[in-house]
Amino acid sequence: MSEENVPQPQAESPAYGEASIQILEGLEAVRKRPGMYIGDTSDGTGLHHLVFEVVDNSIDEALAGHCDDIIVTIHTDNSISVIDNGRGIPTGVKMDDKHEPKRSAAEIALTELHAGGKFNQNSYKVSGGLHGVGVSCVNALSKFLRLTIRRDGKKHFMEFCRGVPVDRSIEVRDGFEVSPLKIVGETEKRGTEVHFLADEEIFGHVEFHYEILAKRLRELSFLNNGVSIKLVDQRAGKEELFAFAGGVQSFVEYINRTKSVLHPNIFYSAGDAKVGQGAADSAITIGVEVAMQWNDSYQEQVLCFTNNIPQSDGGTHLTGLRAAMTRVINKYIDENEIAKKAKVDIAGDDMREGLACVLSVKMPDPKFASQTKMKLVSSEARAAVEEVVAQKLADFLLERPVDAKMICGKIVEASRAREAARRAREMTRRKGVLDGVGLPGKLADCQEKDPALCEIYIVEGDSAGGSAKQGRDRKFQAILPLRGKVLNVEKARFDKLISSEQIVTLITALGTGIGKDDFNVEKLRYHRIIIMTDADVDGAHIRTLLLTLLYRQMPELIDRGYVYIAQPPLYKVKHGKTERYLKDDLEYNQFLLNMALDEAALTPRTGVEPVTGPALEGLARSWLATEAVIDRLSHLINPEVLQSIVRHNLAVDLSSEEKTRASAELIASYIPAGTRMVPKYDDIQERWTLRVERMHHGNLKVGLIDEDLLLSGDFMQLRRTAETLADMFGAGAVMARGEKKQVVTNFGDAMKWLLNEVERGISKQRYKGLGEMNPSQLWETTMDPKVRRLLRVQIDDAIAADEIFTTLMGEDVEPRRAFIETNALSARVDI
Repeated sequence: MSEENVPQPQAESPAYGEASIQILEGLEAVRKRPGMYIGDTSDGTGLHHLVFEVVDNSIDEALAGHCDDIIVTIHTDNSISVIDNGRGIPTGVKMDDKHEPKRSAAEIALTELHAGGKFNQNSYKVSGGLHGVGVSCVNALSKFLRLTIRRDGKKHFMEFCRGVPVDRSIEVRDGFEVSPLKIVGETEKRGTEVHFLADEEIFGHVEFHYEILAKRLRELSFLNNGVSIKLVDQRAGKEELFAFAGGVQSFVEYINRTKSVLHPNIFYSAGDAKVGQGAADSAITIGVEVAMQWNDSYQEQVLCFTNNIPQSDGGTHLTGLRAAMTRVINKYIDENEIAKKAKVDIAGDDMREGLACVLSVKMPDPKFASQTKMKLVSSEARAAVEEVVAQKLADFLLERPVDAKMICGKIVEASRAREAARRAREMTRRKGVLDGVGLPGKLADCQEKDPALCEIYIVEGDSAGGSAKQGRDRKFQAILPLRGKVLNVEKARFDKLISSEQIVTLITALGTGIGKDDFNVEKLRYHRIIIMTDADVDGAHIRTLLLTLLYRQMPELIDRGYVYIAQPPLYKVKHGKTERYLKDDLEYNQFLLNMALDEAALTPRTGVEPVTGPALEGLARSWLATEAVIDRLSHLINPEVLQSIVRHNLAVDLSSEEKTRASAELIASYIPAGTRMVPKYDDIQERWTLRVERMHHGNLKVGLIDEDLLLSGDFMQLRRTAETLADMFGAGAVMARGEKKQVVTNFGDAMKWLLNEVERGISKQRYKGLGEMNPSQLWETTMDPKVRRLLRVQIDDAIAADEIFTTLMGEDVEPRRAFIETNALSARVDI
């Protein structure tokens, strides 16, 4: 054996023995591997899943017949509270608990995985929470979670920090140490309140999207007749009440409200099916509810739910629905010789073109592909759906011949269009256009062949394309200029679509093909598709047309996160010989602050050492954060009240009537005479609050200071700044920058003077579009991966996205006119 083939001893590695095996106690496993329990923690899905887990518990109470009112609030600090009027989580101490001390049932439910009331069929016959990890996951992944339970005439409270109980009380009962829930008052109400703030250590950012939450709560309202769900967003001062009657039929009406429906009557079927699970005596009852109505669009929109939980990936219930549809409609078409007369061959896809459908299944112990429950895998669901749908659909077609004729006409048209598209595709393929063999002449391709490293910029016109080609990095950046308006695919059938020069050029450049049969995302040549258009009306129109094409014909590109919009900088700032590009107002303010602190010194009072460097920077950042909080809360509370609390370090205590009145008097002594502080007892929340009242242009404006605000991260920031700056300033306070000095009385005045001084010494240019930049500027600001900013296109609410595309790009003019009239004042137009 040659010397080269002798195995060489490896470097000594740490010993792998019994000490290497770790046991993660309680909720440690959730914090260690959160993605296993709530989905992706980086893209926002896991973050919003926290809210859904808590809301699903309230909905389970509704399914059991014990709850009809749910309030979800997004607080100004991005914490979430969910309040219901259900039975309330059981509060008694479980004496069979093996933990020391023995804990209450509520604490166990929130701190132990696979603990809850969903395993006992007597408590919940049908439930969305199956694994007993939902609310305990929320607890583990929250910076704080405050649990309030109203039950049996008592109001109980417990607080957790990252899943660990805070300030637990221990007492001895029957010789055992127990840890009961605190009783903080008496109540005539019942229900559970969960208030939590997601942990930034886990999620990075904790900004909740109103649209994502509204979509889910709207679904739950449609699926649960008689349940009122209110969503309140304190950040923007808006709220929405979801209280829809009519169930899944109303849901289909909602989906179709911006479209032209083909037949007036919605097909609806509901029923229970007994399905066996192997043994003869183990049959289970599955409830099925489905509503369908066809419209004149070319897309299928089917929403599937199991125990109110959406399955975006479908599953066995969707398979059962499609099987029943195909069998029944094919039979009707054959018996009436519709296909024979029309001389077409009907396929399953033809039946689903333009279909709006909601399918809801209620079953005990459903099985999902994962904890995120995106796909149902319970085999029993298929048979149940087929049984409930098949006969009712056959009866519907027979009893309503006018509706049946319209539906079958749509199916025949879809079949003809599919065949025409196939012929057009074959024709273009013969010319070598769609197969990717010959790339378009306009495409300036990149040298890199790995799609994950490549990106393509889609620009408007040859002139913009020229600048982009000169400014790019040809190693990995491709440029595709598109001339003229892109075809509006919302109004065009597939055969017309693939005869459009611009669209064929784009499809060929991307390499994916197009259409259900030919589209293959694995053939995509660039994993970043960047739309780069000017910030004028024409640029916005081209961008909208391109997004319509990608959303309608290649939605998987958006789903996978491959589509981006270029975001050029807003400002170019010049200071002396130095030039800088700044992305937005936030970065501009950061630039100003850094400039202002250079050579700055604050002398708080005579005879005190000046504050400079990192210490002054810390004070400045704290003050700016506080200003941002006051600005954010200004639509809720008079900013003068908040400024007085900070400036004079005022303590606010709402724990009793006496302390609330004392706080009101204290604040009133520091605010303008036109503003009143009024103590008020909140009967719903059963606690004292402070109303902030003032007349504004003849109208009474009312704000509210309550316990939620005092415990929020925003108010904590105000308190920290107030305590830091308390008693800091005195006689002789001076702010200096270089040779210039200014007498000041508080930190706010000092910072305003400092920032004004900086702004005097710089010149600022505001960009309106890419056309104002030469190739080198285009690279520096918009194309250089180190400094550029891209906006990823993603769909938060599929129904809302479908509606907006239909409204803005569809055939009907009236919905578009109404949209423009409603939103005209919100438009930002540079003139």
